[in-house]
Amino acid sequence: MSLENKVPHQSNTTNHRHLTLGVFGFGCVGQGLYHVLNETPGIKADIKKICVKDKNKSRLLPEKLFTFDKEEILNDPEIDVVVELIDDSNAAFEIVKEALQKGKAVVTANKKMLAEHLEEIYHLQRQYGKPVLYEGSVCGSIPIIRNLEEYYDNDLLTGIEGIFNGSTNYILTKVFEEKKNYSDALQQAQELGFAESDPSLDVKGFDPKFKLVIAIAHTFGVFVKPEDVINIGIDKISELDLKFAYDNHYAIKLVARAFKIKNRVYGFVCPQFIESTHPLYAVRNEYNAVQLESAFAEKQLFVGKGAGSYPTGSAVLSDISALTYQYQYEYKKLHQLNDLQFSNHLLVEAFVSFDKGINISISDFAHFESGYASHGKQYMVGKVSLSKLHEWSLLDGVGIILAPGAVFTPEKKSTSEESFAFA
Repeated sequence: MSLENKVPHQSNTTNHRHLTLGVFGFGCVGQGLYHVLNETPGIKADIKKICVKDKNKSRLLPEKLFTFDKEEILNDPEIDVVVELIDDSNAAFEIVKEALQKGKAVVTANKKMLAEHLEEIYHLQRQYGKPVLYEGSVCGSIPIIRNLEEYYDNDLLTGIEGIFNGSTNYILTKVFEEKKNYSDALQQAQELGFAESDPSLDVKGFDPKFKLVIAIAHTFGVFVKPEDVINIGIDKISELDLKFAYDNHYAIKLVARAFKIKNRVYGFVCPQFIESTHPLYAVRNEYNAVQLESAFAEKQLFVGKGAGSYPTGSAVLSDISALTYQYQYEYKKLHQLNDLQFSNHLLVEAFVSFDKGINISISDFAHFESGYASHGKQYMVGKVSLSKLHEWSLLDGVGIILAPGAVFTPEKKSTSEESFAFA
C-alpha cells in the first residue's frame, strides 16, 4: 500500500492569497525589499506602485512604477497591502491610519512611529479589522516579535535584553578591535550606510529605545510611552573608559533591557561593561542580539544582522509573506497580564565619570563603592537611582556605563522585594 493510501488526505485550509503592494519610500530598506522580493519567487506578492517624495532623483526602476501622490496608493482598490518605509514618523502614522481606515493591511519598519503610536495602532487594528505587522522594526533580521507572540505566548517571561542597534555596535567593535577613535569609527559606519548623516538617534540611544518600547508590548503586554523610557548613549564614552575596559578585558555594549519584578516592568537603554563570558561580548559589527529569560525556557539568545538594507528588507518580506496566509498579531500578553505597570524607580550599579567642577557627590549614591581621580576626571562607582543617572546623562562632561554583571533593585526596597540580575 502506498503512503498516499495510508495517510488520510487533508485539504489545505490556509488560503494563501496573492497580494498587491503599494510601497511608501524607496530608500535603503525599500530598495532592499524590492531586491529580496524579486529574488524570492515563492512569495505571492507584487509591487504595483511606489510613492516617493523627490521628483528629481534618478532611479533604476521604470518611471511608471513610481508616484508622488499618496492617494494613488491609498485609494487603489487593487492594492491589498501598504508597505510603509519612510523616515518621517508623523507622516508615516497618517499613512498607516488612512490605510487601515480604507481596509488595507499594513507592513512597516518605522520603529519611531510605532513606539509613539503603538497603543493607538493596536486599537485601530481592532476597529477596522486589518493587521499591522512590523517585524522589521526591531533588530533587523532577527524574528523576535513573531517569537514573542507565538513561541513565548504562554511562557512567563521575566526579562529581555540585548544589542538593539547595529550602528553603535559597529562603532564600538571598531573602537575595541581596530583601536579606532570614536569619530573615525562613526564616519566609517556612516560611509557603509549603518549610521545616518545625523547619527544622534543611534549614538544617543533613541533608536534602541524605540525598539525596546515595541518589544515591551509583546514581552509583557504593557504599552509604554517612549518619553517614559530612559536612554543613555555611547557619545560620552571617554578614552579612560576605554582604557579601563581594555585593562580588565571588558567590552562596552549599548544594551537595551526590560525586566519584570513582581507587578512592575522596568526598561532602559545604557552602555555597559560586558565581561568576556557574557553572551553579548562576542556580538560584533552591525549584528544585533536579543536574550530572553523566562520561567520555563530559561535563557535563549537570538543573533542576526540589525543594520543594512537586506536584513531589514528580509524582515519586511517575512511580514508580507505572513499576510498571504492572513497572519496578525494577537497581543496575547496584553490579555494575560493586565496588572503590570511600568516604573523607573530602580537602583542601578554604575560607573560615573565627570569633569572636575561638576556637582556630583558621594551623597548622591544609595550605596557608594569607590572613587578616584585621573587626568582631570573624577570617577565614582556605586548604586544610584536610574532617574539620577538620567539627570546626569544630560550634562556635558558626564559619562555613564553600567557595571559588569550589574544588579538592579527597586528603589523602595522591602524585605519581600527582589533584585534582578541578567548575567
